[in-house]
Amino acid sequence: MAARAPASSWLGSVAQLTKLQVAVPAACSAATGYLVFSRSADSGAATASLGVLLLAMGACALNQVQDRKLDAQMGRTRMRPIPAGRMKPRAALAVAVPLIVGGFVLLWRQHNLVAALMGLGTVGWYNGAYTYLKRMTAAAVIPGAVIGALPPVIGWTAAGGRPLDPHGLALAFFFFVWQVPHFWLLLLAFKGDYERAGLPSLTKRFTRRQFTSVVFIWMLTMVAASVLLPIYLPMSSLWISLGLVACGLWMVWEASKLQRAFLPDRYFFPAFRAINIYVFLVMALLIADAML
Repeated sequence: MAARAPASSWLGSVAQLTKLQVAVPAACSAATGYLVFSRSADSGAATASLGVLLLAMGACALNQVQDRKLDAQMGRTRMRPIPAGRMKPRAALAVAVPLIVGGFVLLWRQHNLVAALMGLGTVGWYNGAYTYLKRMTAAAVIPGAVIGALPPVIGWTAAGGRPLDPHGLALAFFFFVWQVPHFWLLLLAFKGDYERAGLPSLTKRFTRRQFTSVVFIWMLTMVAASVLLPIYLPMSSLWISLGLVACGLWMVWEASKLQRAFLPDRYFFPAFRAINIYVFLVMALLIADAML
């Protein structure tokens, strides 16, 4: 009789299946949207971010069921639970569905139906549209970036704001722009993986140098979107605004390394790491301003 896998191994597989490294930033951006609107910390920030976290985890798990054959062809993803044989697709679905339902119900019961439907719509766009668009076009990351822009709006709406409030949309725009170079830096670092899996890739249409320049421009646009946030949001502290400028200057310096390097390949991972740190710094500054 085969021995059962230890609980720690199963939990590790679930954590990998639900991609916490993706779900946690989505939850943090939802908390940011909630706090920027409410200007006060209460239990609602926790329930809104938890609802988004559950939805994001469920969507990521469902995506790994959908992409299991592609994942098996790429070195970066072949050790995920399903292609590695540690979890059956049916078991992954048994994890994904309750998470999605739980996130929807939490947002609905603790906040409002609009926020809950927006959360469910984000899952639908990710799993029903983007997952298949990326197999058809190399430009799928642009509509796909909407997925990263919606969690802060969900948080904003959960706090009582209007989904189409220009102030909330300005915040969402920053996260939208951030998503694009975030993905493209990953693509540059793992170019061979995507091509082996047969996925359409802009690295086939542009030279390495040309594509790096495109990414650099998007990174500058991201910095501009964050530095201009005090114009659109009710910022109360000049020091926080200056902090956004300081972080922006640091990000421009990191991005410029891609342009200044004769062979920028060794800067792709550092730039990817820097862009992730940057988004958390911006969220931390916005939350700090809301709490002042």
